[in-house]
Amino acid sequence: MEDFSKLEKKLNIGFRDKELLAQAFCHRSYLNENPKFCTGHNERLEFLGDAVLELVISEQLYKDYPEEGEGALTSWRAALVNSKSLSKAAKELDFNEFLLLSKGEHKERGKARQEILANTLEAFIGALYLDQGYEICKNFIEKYLSAKLPSILANHEFIDHKSQFQEMAQEKEKITPHYEVLKESFVAGVFLGEKLIAQGEGMSKQEAEENAASAGIKKRGWQKK
Repeated sequence: MEDFSKLEKKLNIGFRDKELLAQAFCHRSYLNENPKFCTGHNERLEFLGDAVLELVISEQLYKDYPEEGEGALTSWRAALVNSKSLSKAAKELDFNEFLLLSKGEHKERGKARQEILANTLEAFIGALYLDQGYEICKNFIEKYLSAKLPSILANHEFIDHKSQFQEMAQEKEKITPHYEVLKESFVAGVFLGEKLIAQGEGMSKQEAEENAASAGIKKRGWQKK
């Protein structure tokens, strides 16, 4: 079995069930090349970790921001648990060093690797919950994910630019915007009628559209105060 002692030492967490820890890092593709590996893949743990993560974040936001409404809390939670945020945290924890992937998946970068890292972090949280219980899991999430909220708020990273652009376009110009992929490497344009307002790049169609909306908001001067 792979040696995860370096990771355990870094996190100051000693797993009782080492196979459970290994499973958290085992991508489905790895089993195709290593069918005798001692655990299954990590998708069931990912399912569990996703639920634990959402509960911990929701509980903390509910307690720490008693004056905020459901809409703001939902946006903030989404910014903390989206794949971009999770993959960034996983990179900072050196999860890349421990991924169990097929040779083909090891070569993947960009959006594909981002998704793998995000899913692995959720699987790790699921494994941690089963092995160590809720409180240890909560401490981990608060230390490595919730702690990023002040930065997210300061940089307005929680804003859904596509929704904001649509809202302002309908209010100011009575037009509902639409998006078109301008290049297959994911360059999207946001249009009001036939007029191209702005472009945005991304690792996926969705990210390119979000960046196009953000650029459109700046170009139109529609930033909310």
